[in-house]
Amino acid sequence: MSHEPANVPSRRIQPDAATLQILDHTFDPYVAALLASYEQVGGLNHREALDMPSTGAIGHICRDLLKILFPGFHDDDAIQEDTLECVTRKRLIRVVERLTDQVKKSVNIGRKTEGDDPVPGIMQRFCKSLPMVRELLRTDIEAAYEGDPAATCHEEIILSYPCIEAIAIQRVAHRLYRLGAPIIPRMMTEWAHSRTGIDIHPGARIGAGFFIDHGTGVVIGETCVIGNHVKLYHGVTLGARSFEKDEQGHIVKGLKRHPNVEDNVTIYPNSTILGGETVIGANSTIGANVFLMHSVPAHSLVVYEEKQLSILNKKSRHPKPDDLDFVI
Repeated sequence: MSHEPANVPSRRIQPDAATLQILDHTFDPYVAALLASYEQVGGLNHREALDMPSTGAIGHICRDLLKILFPGFHDDDAIQEDTLECVTRKRLIRVVERLTDQVKKSVNIGRKTEGDDPVPGIMQRFCKSLPMVRELLRTDIEAAYEGDPAATCHEEIILSYPCIEAIAIQRVAHRLYRLGAPIIPRMMTEWAHSRTGIDIHPGARIGAGFFIDHGTGVVIGETCVIGNHVKLYHGVTLGARSFEKDEQGHIVKGLKRHPNVEDNVTIYPNSTILGGETVIGANSTIGANVFLMHSVPAHSLVVYEEKQLSILNKKSRHPKPDDLDFVI
């Protein structure tokens, strides 16, 4: 903490004009190299007169959407019942204005011809879907409460469980994804991913009553289909087994690559399930650390059996030179 009096002027030293000129020319070769890189490598925005979507704007949109989905839970001040309609209206208008701007920018990327503007229709159907999203989130919160003995109330889950934030953003992003909005849905779920450690692609189809306990490290791929009342633990991957390539060696887009998980399935920590043809049958349990690339029928119990696990008495052992003393 500074102990200078409040009225002492700043001692920041400003370089004189001559020094600034020297510094300016010092950077000439670096600037020239960057300009050459823009020409050769690409990644330059202004040449196509495009305005790219903004990650900062997407963050603001996601925060406002959470406030709309869970009014009063993400606010610094309490919302009174007699002001709820006005507050909701203002928030929805703000989200639609910002989201419309971002979706328009995303639509323009790669657009070669003029045509009908799809954005108004996308936004209208998106707004219409929000009450349904809230209904699904209610089942997710209930699943978390019933599935976690440490949960004391629904309010605690909304306020503190990272899975609810990740699932909420994925569910609204999924609406935009299904409506054909490019890029923005992925930006939204990656915003949630960066905050929660839970990576759910906006294309994944997820049923009601979905719960991710702890959450860190969970990965759910684009073409994954998850049924109702599914519970995942941290570190679970629902991923692709391999990628089909065309004659030129390029990955073929749009194929089914990720597994289906049917109703009432529990998958324990650090299990990996891969492949677009893999189906986990209803009412199955997948134990921890399982690596699975084929389907299992309904009511299956899949566990990894270790080849050898030794439990010794440390006091009665005579340590060997190659024994390891683990410190984590």
